[in-house]
Amino acid sequence: MTQQKVEHNCDVLVIGAGAAGLTLALRLAADANVIVLSKAKLNEGSTYYAQGGIAAVFDESDSIDSHVDDTLIAGDGLCEEKTVRFTAENARKSLENLINYGVPFDKETDQDGEEKFHLTREGGHSHRRILHAADATGKAVQKTLNKAVEEHDNIHLFERYNAVDLITDKHLKREGKHCYGAYVWNRNSESVEVIKAKTVVLATGGASKVYQYTSNPDIASGDGIAMAWRAGCKVANMEFNQFHPTSLYHPDAQNFLLTEALRGEGAVLLRPDGTRFMPDFDERAELAPRDVVARAIDYEMKRLGADCMYLDISHKDKDFIKKHFPTIYRQCRKLGIKIHKEPMPVVPAAHYTCGGVVTDLNGKTDLDNLYAIGEVAYTGLHGANRMASNSLLECLVFAESAATHINTSHQQAREDVDIPAWDESLVTNSDEEVIIQHNWHELRLFMWDYVGIVRSTKRLERALRRIELLNQEVHDYYSNFKVSNNLLELRNLLQVSELIVKCAMERKESRGLHYTLDYPNQQENSQPTVLTPGNE
Repeated sequence: MTQQKVEHNCDVLVIGAGAAGLTLALRLAADANVIVLSKAKLNEGSTYYAQGGIAAVFDESDSIDSHVDDTLIAGDGLCEEKTVRFTAENARKSLENLINYGVPFDKETDQDGEEKFHLTREGGHSHRRILHAADATGKAVQKTLNKAVEEHDNIHLFERYNAVDLITDKHLKREGKHCYGAYVWNRNSESVEVIKAKTVVLATGGASKVYQYTSNPDIASGDGIAMAWRAGCKVANMEFNQFHPTSLYHPDAQNFLLTEALRGEGAVLLRPDGTRFMPDFDERAELAPRDVVARAIDYEMKRLGADCMYLDISHKDKDFIKKHFPTIYRQCRKLGIKIHKEPMPVVPAAHYTCGGVVTDLNGKTDLDNLYAIGEVAYTGLHGANRMASNSLLECLVFAESAATHINTSHQQAREDVDIPAWDESLVTNSDEEVIIQHNWHELRLFMWDYVGIVRSTKRLERALRRIELLNQEVHDYYSNFKVSNNLLELRNLLQVSELIVKCAMERKESRGLHYTLDYPNQQENSQPTVLTPGNE
C-alpha cells in the first residue's frame, strides 16, 4: 500500500547547503520560511573543500574590464559576455556581504602601514584579485555561513536528506510547467517525504563523481542536473568537464587538491627527471588555463609511461609556504612529503562541471517557481573552461540575484495543490546492493577512459552504449526495490553521464575542456551545446 504521507510546507525549499544555497537562504529568511536540504552533514559539500579563493576586483591597478577579459579568454570563445560582465560587476558587493558575515579573509599591511586584503593570483588572471583565507577558503566560508544559518529562526536545516525528484504538473497528472516542491528521502528514517514549497532552488553543485578520479566529495553526483532534466529543463555545455591539473597522487590522500594558488605563488611542474615542461606547451607556462595544464600533464604521463608528474615549490622559503599553504603543508607532512624540500606528486582529477541547468541572470529555469544557482547551473559565465576562483564567486553573485528576484515575486498568489504521497506499494527491499556498487564502479571507470581529458568519437560511442545498458538495469532496479542512497546517486550519475556524452558527440571541434582526436581544430562561430528534453 502507499505509505503514509509525511508533508512539510515552506515558502522556499533550497536543495543544497554550500555557498550558493546558504547565501540565498540567509538573504531570503527575513521574509520567508526556508527549508535547506543537505544530503549529508553541512560540511560535506564541495564548498568546504575549496582551497584557492574568490575572484573580485579590490586592487586599484585592477579593473572590472580586466576581470571580464580574462574570463572571456579562459572560456575560449564560448562565454556569454553579458553574464561575465554581470558577474564581475557584482563580485565586490557579493564579497563584501560575505565579509560582513565574518569570513576571515587574509590581510596584509602595505607600505603605508594600512591593512588590506592579501590578494593572490591564479591561472588565467592578469592581476592579483583572489581573496582567500590561507589555503582553506571554502572551509572558512562554509563554517561562517553554517553559523549564520544555524542562528536564524526562519531557516530549517534538513540534514541527511536526498532529493529524489522535483514535483511538477506531471505528478498531478495535468499539463503545465510548474514546480511545487520535491519528493525527498529521509536517510534517518529511510522513507520518502514530501516538501511543498512556493519556490524551489537547486544549489546541488556539480557532477564530477561520474569520473573515477575526482577532487570532489562523494556527494557530487549531479543530482540537481538530473532532476531538472527529468522535470523538463534544458541543459547546456555538459561536455565541458574541468579536470584540475594538480590533485595529490598518493594512496592515502584521495581527492586531496593542490590549489592553483601554489602555481600563482611560483610553484613549477616537473617531469620525473626534474625538468620543467609547461613552457613547451604554452607561453603562460604554469599559469596557463586549467585545460591547457591538465592536457599537458596527461600528455607527459602517457608519453613517458609515468604514474604522475611533480609540483615543486621547494625554492620558496619554508615560513612563506607554511603561512600561505598551511593545510597543504600539514597534509603532505602527514604523508611524509616535506614540500619545502621536495616536489609533490600530482595527477589531474575531475574537478568542476562547467555546464548545467540553463538559467537566466536571476537563476530562473524553464519551470515556473524553479531556480538553479552555483555549479548546478549554466549561466554562460564559464564557457568552455572555468577560470580559477570564479566558481565560489558565481555561487555568491547568483544567490544574491536569485534572492532579489524571489523576493519581488514572493507575494504573488500561488496555487495550493494536493500532492500525492510517494508510492512504494509495488517495491521490496533489495538483497542485491552489490549490483548497484558494481554498476557504479563500471560507470566511473569507462567515463574516465572514454570521456576524460582526451576523447574520440569511437570512445564516446562506446560510452553511450554502456550507459544505455546500465540505464535499463537501473530503471528495472528502481522500479522494483525501495529507495537507497546509492541507488538514487547511481540513477542521477547515469543521467548526467548520458547528457555529458550526448553534448560531447554534438561538438565537432576541440575547444577548451573538450578535446577530441577526431576534430582537433576549432570551428568558427561556435555556439553553446543546448539539449532540450524530448528533442535530444
